[in-house]
Amino acid sequence: MISTDLAPFAGTVGGGFFLGLITGYAIKKVIKLAAVIIGLFIAAIAYLEYQRIVNVDWNRIQVLSQGGITWVRDAITHISNNIGAPHPVSHIGIPLASSASAGLVLGLAKG
Repeated sequence: MISTDLAPFAGTVGGGFFLGLITGYAIKKVIKLAAVIIGLFIAAIAYLEYQRIVNVDWNRIQVLSQGGITWVRDAITHISNNIGAPHPVSHIGIPLASSASAGLVLGLAKG
């Protein structure tokens, strides 16, 4: 095997890892930011209810949140069922998928 044969493989593996790393890092940052915003919003609503400024129907909020959780669960199930389906980039193969997966996991861990 000569270096000209190795260069496309190394580019695919390195590029996939780098894109997976960036994607994982960004996903974790967005999830953290969303959690902080939602937590602050719920705390503000609870404080306003405690001060008797607003009246919150917590049962209605629970019903709405359960509907949202069900939607997310169904979306994740749908995505996981389609992972084995042929994709337009399936000709790139295992090196890209495995290195992107490793990069994604590392990005999620370090984000």
